[in-house]
Amino acid sequence: MIIIAGLGNPGAKYEKNRHNIGFMAADEIARRWRFGAERAKFQSIVSEGEVETAEGPVKVLLMKPQTYMNESGRAVGEAARFYKIKPSEIIVFHDEIDLAPGRFRMKTGGGAAGQNGIRSLISHLGPDFRRARMGVGHPGDKHLVMPHVLGDFHKAEQPWLNALLQACADALPFAAVGDDERYQGEVMRLAPAPKFSPRQAARGEL
Repeated sequence: MIIIAGLGNPGAKYEKNRHNIGFMAADEIARRWRFGAERAKFQSIVSEGEVETAEGPVKVLLMKPQTYMNESGRAVGEAARFYKIKPSEIIVFHDEIDLAPGRFRMKTGGGAAGQNGIRSLISHLGPDFRRARMGVGHPGDKHLVMPHVLGDFHKAEQPWLNALLQACADALPFAAVGDDERYQGEVMRLAPAPKFSPRQAARGEL
């Protein structure tokens, strides 16, 4: 069994924010793999299902922590302790401002790089969980980061966003068996990142 956690903030106010791309990925995974009904558990909205892989089905606990982003580790840590899940069996989908919009990278370990949800997870799990980093771009000024990530995706961003979410779900069998390099490559093959200037990225002019 593995845990897949999408990070975000609960409530309609944040639903379409860039900061909630992790929730969006979790929803697409649940839809693609026909997971069971959502329910409240582990301070989260959870659902369960299986991902079919070349090695057979892999059971997944899918989580959307309801603690708000900055306390995500409390929820995921509770579930990991309950099921005795190792950090290497936890995949966390989250927004990444240090990647251009539409870019995708897998990473295990390391620091938080200013992402407070990741910082919380490190405090509860240690650093060695797997991060599915979904690029949302940097606004170009550190003072604009908060309004950028807490702002909604622009209409012009929807094509690459939808393609990335679908690719993350479709290629999931590779991640489910621990082949993160293959997973990253397959996601980017299915959803190549758009090409545009940093100024266009900041303005959502894709």
